[in-house]
Amino acid sequence: MTELGNRLRTLRETAKMSQQAMADEITTAVGVNTAQSSINRYETGKSTPPTKILLWYADFFDVSMDYIYARTDKPEGKLYDNQPKVLRERAKNEEDWNKFIEMCFDPSSPMNDRLKDTLKSMMKGGKKE
Repeated sequence: MTELGNRLRTLRETAKMSQQAMADEITTAVGVNTAQSSINRYETGKSTPPTKILLWYADFFDVSMDYIYARTDKPEGKLYDNQPKVLRERAKNEEDWNKFIEMCFDPSSPMNDRLKDTLKSMMKGGKKE
């Protein structure tokens, strides 16, 4: 039995549903005619459900696709702090600019804070912090 099949079976059993009840629920909700024998094949790993049905399982049981595919044991899935390279570079550039601005102005100047704030605002496209 595949791990995917194990997850689908466990989810169904947790909800105390028979394979026939699951098939009926999928047929109604997804609009894909599903037989009890299909549920059995999915759960024993003899067949893989279509993506549409897998997405329905995730929504119905409020679990992630990572969980269904056994990529994690957490039903909520892997939680990533996704930061694409372009965002990391942008943050680095902003940090570099902030250091430059700090060096450009004499801290004892009465306009120091105002000038720094204006430049930082300009870097962000005119948005005030």
